[in-house]
Amino acid sequence: MSHRFKLLPVAGLLGSALLSACSMFAGQTQVQPAPTHDQVAAIRAAGDQEKSVIDVTPLRDPGVAALEDAALNDEAAGRYADAATKLDQAIKLSPKSPDLLQDRAEIAVRLKDYANAEQLAHHSWELGPRLGPLCARNWQTIVEMRQQAGDAAGVQTARQGVKDCHKAGVNRF
Repeated sequence: MSHRFKLLPVAGLLGSALLSACSMFAGQTQVQPAPTHDQVAAIRAAGDQEKSVIDVTPLRDPGVAALEDAALNDEAAGRYADAATKLDQAIKLSPKSPDLLQDRAEIAVRLKDYANAEQLAHHSWELGPRLGPLCARNWQTIVEMRQQAGDAAGVQTARQGVKDCHKAGVNRF
């Protein structure tokens, strides 16, 4: 019986310490994490927004198309390494395919392999039509990678590259 009375003041002190600690933070709001910027969504949006008169869509080998479709499914499921492997296989079958190279660049971004992403996007641009949606995706990838690197001048140059991808149609009055 005597032990219970000796612990009571200690328990009272702990309880009051906890209450005062809670009251210290009662008026403060919790810090919410900053929303993350989805770089791949920004890259794809640049291509979707590009309404150039030029839009080159290559014919696809059925084997390459199957690998590309499987890679898209892997990406949607969050299996980025698997998607990268499938796109690498497709690129071996069609090494000069600028759209495959750009798709692989976007997966490299998902894998946080930024140097490779920028290199793949630039190689895609070199092989591609240099106009239209694919071009815009190429340059937006470079914009995102230059932002990641903290290179303001590189960001400005790449943004100009995105603008240069647009080819206006003929005005018909």
